[in-house]
Amino acid sequence: MAEYFAHPTATIDEGAQIGDGVKIWHYSHIMDGAVLGEKCNIGQNVVISPGVTLGRNCKVQNNVSVYTGVTCDEDVFLGPSCVFTNVTNPRSAVNRHSQYARTHVGKGATIGANATIVCGHDIGEYAFIGAGAVVTKTVAPYALVVGNPARQIGWMSEYGHRLDFDANGFALCPESGSKYQLADGKVVKINK
Repeated sequence: MAEYFAHPTATIDEGAQIGDGVKIWHYSHIMDGAVLGEKCNIGQNVVISPGVTLGRNCKVQNNVSVYTGVTCDEDVFLGPSCVFTNVTNPRSAVNRHSQYARTHVGKGATIGANATIVCGHDIGEYAFIGAGAVVTKTVAPYALVVGNPARQIGWMSEYGHRLDFDANGFALCPESGSKYQLADGKVVKINK
C-alpha cells in the first residue's frame, strides 16, 4: 500500500491509484480511476477525473481541473487555474461523454497560470506554455508559446530558460550548461 499525505478535507474515491510520496491538499478530489505517480503534489481545490494519469513528480497548482482524456508524463507543471477541455463542441443538452478528445502533456512541460488547453492538441516534452495562453494546436517539444491564440515565440531549455540560438543553430542553457541544436524546425538536446 502506497504511503501518501492527504489533507482531511481532500476526497479520494475508492479505485484511485496514488503513488508513494504524493501530497494532496485542501478540498481536492481524486476520482475513481485516476492514477497519480510517485511524489506528485496536488494543490488546493484540484479535481483529477477518472482515466487521468499523472506521471511521477507532477505539480498541479491550485484550482486546476484535469479532465478525463488528459495524460501527463513525469515532471509536468500545471500552473494555477490552468484549464483543460475534453469536448470540442459542448452543449448542455447533448451528452458527449463518449466523445472525449485526448490531450497528452509531455515530460517536463510547463503550463502557465490561467492558460487554456483546447482538447486534442498535445503538448511536447519540455514545452513552455505562457500564462494566459490559449492553445489551439499541437505544441512542439521545447517550444515557447504565448498569447490568444497561442503562437510560438521561441524555444526553452529543460531548466526553463529561453534558448538563444547562434547562426549555426546552437544554444546553451545558462543554468545547466546543456547544449541544444535547432535544425529543421526542431530542437534537440545534444549533451547532458
